[in-house]
Amino acid sequence: MSSTSQTPPSAVAAERPLALVTGVGRHAGIGAGIARELARQGWDLALSHWSAYDARMHGGPPPHDAEEIAAELRARGASVQVIEADLADPAVPAELLEQAGELAPVRALVLSHAESVDSSILDTSVESFDRHFAVNARASWLLVKAFAEQFPESLRGLGRIVALTSDHTAHNLPYGASKGALDRMVLAAARELGHLGISANVLNPGPVDTGWMDDSTRAGLTGRQPGGRLGTPADVAAVVAFLVSRPGGWINGQLVKADGGFSA
Repeated sequence: MSSTSQTPPSAVAAERPLALVTGVGRHAGIGAGIARELARQGWDLALSHWSAYDARMHGGPPPHDAEEIAAELRARGASVQVIEADLADPAVPAELLEQAGELAPVRALVLSHAESVDSSILDTSVESFDRHFAVNARASWLLVKAFAEQFPESLRGLGRIVALTSDHTAHNLPYGASKGALDRMVLAAARELGHLGISANVLNPGPVDTGWMDDSTRAGLTGRQPGGRLGTPADVAAVVAFLVSRPGGWINGQLVKADGGFSA
């Protein structure tokens, strides 16, 4: 794990709450959309990504999007730390929280990272299955644990956890199964961490085109949307921003479907 850049906190920035957002490696991603909205609403940010995964999934050399996203957010007044983090390594989540907390105590944890490789019951390899659970489930548990362990009494009532999930299961076995495990863990956190003043929710945004859809998939999914359009990272980000806000704290222990009616 390495920090590729950091903006030192200033007297002004110290007054801004800090969120750790995982999975912010691509301009088109949901994580980037969340980071942009939080910066707009006055948050400082620690952003994690794993460039080797982005290169593996999308082809070509590792992208430089994370640094470009960070520069964009700094221009909006946010202090930003960018951290390379392989969440398949069980030692990394605690290190990530410790490093993120160098700016200030982390007040919100937003889990938007994922290992996602399509495969079915008959053709999923053990290696792929284990990696999906390591990244999507185990790392999420360890991040939530580390977040709770570092959460200060001074922020009691303001702690927020939001995890991105999915209903996709058929022909996406390891992804769907590991996201199901993630759901249960985060909802348990709403009960187990309540005494710390931390709320925890899971958000299902439905299908969002972040570059993974072909024309046929895009047309088919759009046809199932009551409003006739797919969700965007900005749509998801607006919901996340509310859930991590002060008023959003009364929503707790929920699996929220904010999908434009896709699941209706």
